[in-house]
Amino acid sequence: MDISGKSVLITGGASGLGEATARHLASMGAKVAILDMDEKRGPQVAAEIGKNALFLKTDVTDEASVAAAVDQAVAAFGGVHAAVNCAGVATPGKVLSKRGPLPMAVFERVVAINLFGTMNVIRLAAAKMMNNEPGPDGEKGVIINTASVAAFEGQVGQAAYTASKAAVAGLTLPVAREFADYGIRVVTIAPGLFETPMLLGLPEKARESLAQMMPFPKRLGKPDEYARLTAHILENVMINGETIRLDAAIRMAAR
Repeated sequence: MDISGKSVLITGGASGLGEATARHLASMGAKVAILDMDEKRGPQVAAEIGKNALFLKTDVTDEASVAAAVDQAVAAFGGVHAAVNCAGVATPGKVLSKRGPLPMAVFERVVAINLFGTMNVIRLAAAKMMNNEPGPDGEKGVIINTASVAAFEGQVGQAAYTASKAAVAGLTLPVAREFADYGIRVVTIAPGLFETPMLLGLPEKARESLAQMMPFPKRLGKPDEYARLTAHILENVMINGETIRLDAAIRMAAR
């Protein structure tokens, strides 16, 4: 896919990996719709990017909210050519702790945002992509999801987060196979430890300790490195049905 002039939906686009992706793709000529709940940061990011950016307050767990955002993006940009799912939460919690069993409400919220939210955007964005004129190789659209290395090496206290991200990785191939008939590719990125608001909120010593866990390079990943991978996936039509680890070769310990 030639990114220039294409319309891209980015959930969680007001911060972290999503913000970096919105800024990077816009710098390559894309029109970006930032779907996020942050009504303060979202419009600010869109304004800084310029006329090719649009903020749409969106709750990815709500069908009507996502449907409305997708329709608004189509109306503003003339279509949807790609969707990047970055919205997510990592609420920790042991299944059994001193406070008792993990509340199901905590588990359900994490799964609702990370998994159900991802599927909500996949299905509604793909329904619009099917109307696109096919490009080279018959391609009509691309969907990029965000899993995590926790999908494969979940740590203690990450049962909900790991379950949700493992499911995102698991749905990648079957959906890619289904969407092959429509000329829509589906790819997932599984980041390791990145400089996102969640990790940047930790004390400096804790961040340094995490960086030392990385085989090479020994540092946290930068959001722009995630963004540049999304751009390559969009441009490289042979990448499909795959979950790509972006993790400096880290394998997470139990704790």
